[in-house]
Amino acid sequence: MLRDVLVVADPLHTFVTYKDSTYAMMRELARRGVRLAACEPQHLHWRSGEPVTAWVRDIELTGHAEDWFHVRGQRRVALGEFGAVLMRKDPPFDAEYFYATHLLQQAEREGARIFNRPAALRDHPEKLALMEFAEWAPPTLVTRSAEAIRAFHAEHRDIILKPLDGMGGRGIFRVGPDGLNLGAVIETLTAHGHTTIMVQRYLPAIAQGDKRILLIGGEPVPYALARIPQPGEVRGNLAAGGRGVAQPLSARDEAIARALGPALAARGLLLVGLDVIGEHLTEINVTSPTCFQEITQQTGWNVAARFADALQQAVGTG
Repeated sequence: MLRDVLVVADPLHTFVTYKDSTYAMMRELARRGVRLAACEPQHLHWRSGEPVTAWVRDIELTGHAEDWFHVRGQRRVALGEFGAVLMRKDPPFDAEYFYATHLLQQAEREGARIFNRPAALRDHPEKLALMEFAEWAPPTLVTRSAEAIRAFHAEHRDIILKPLDGMGGRGIFRVGPDGLNLGAVIETLTAHGHTTIMVQRYLPAIAQGDKRILLIGGEPVPYALARIPQPGEVRGNLAAGGRGVAQPLSARDEAIARALGPALAARGLLLVGLDVIGEHLTEINVTSPTCFQEITQQTGWNVAARFADALQQAVGTG
């Protein structure tokens, strides 16, 4: 039986419990009798000649929306002493996130069971990972060249530009056929040619939603959450005001999920969030995929329970 789990995440007091997927995972694990501890990446510690440790808080869930956890104690402990470690820190995937994956990978060498695997997190930047599966994606360009972006716009006429390290719809721009403000958008996102960005052909199907498809242990959850933009918006992200509507996977959704699921799971990615607009895969999210609670609340299909089952199986205790 899986006895204890360490969750490496953002500060617990920032969780919005009615919609937070990490909270849903923790609640399900606690329901199964798993002891929980939590820390932030800044609390990871590696001293020469010693194992990777963390300053953690042992917590109990209270069941309340506010004051949702109680701290039973604090201690420094080697990560390998936990039955599993969940890396659930939100982007940006910056230098500190990168360093955290190296510390976690060392802990893995020492016997810690970490999900998603640290090397897999590093090897699958959430925007760039898409390019490996280009047959499922819309026309996409990754560059810092203003000239290349202008040529892409001239070819496709209506485009989306976005940073490589963002989340929640931040920093996403649409430039239509008139090219209005293209130069300013390029300068802003590329920092005058110093930062690489992603450019994609605009997909009108965004009006029907940016679908989040969850893969757990390589298998798709049978429902996606279509995040439908507000009128006048091009971003369906819930953090940008999108409305989440759960719906069964389409045949195309299923095909994309079945094509990618086994390969991603084999690389140590226990949980993946695929973003699909219309017929096209637009992102592969591996750091902290969300939408557990929205799908469960609208369909009754318990995503957190499926995740807990997969976690137990992955650590060899299922």
